[in-house]
Amino acid sequence: MHRGAGAEQAAADYLTARGLRLLARNVRCRGGEIDLVMRDGATLVFVEVRARAGAAFGDAAESITTAKQARIILAARHYLARHDIDAPCRFDAVLFDAGATRWIKSAFEA
Repeated sequence: MHRGAGAEQAAADYLTARGLRLLARNVRCRGGEIDLVMRDGATLVFVEVRARAGAAFGDAAESITTAKQARIILAARHYLARHDIDAPCRFDAVLFDAGATRWIKSAFEA
């Protein structure tokens, strides 16, 4: 089971193997954080990584609440402004559920 930094590294490796390019990790601003920032062609991809060992507290996707999404969106806006980027963007999730890996493109919208 992947945890913390190990899950983020596994997600980065997983997405890199599928053609995405890693730009940044653990981007933080007051009020939000993005696990991975990647590029998929011309699209900037903000990636949330979640891991669950079991389903006792719901699956990994269920842990990306509306409040969590708002914090990720806030951090993404700060990242775009700080780097003066005007590019198409999307929010993906890489989920590790009891040994299974799932990549959800466009997991939520800003």
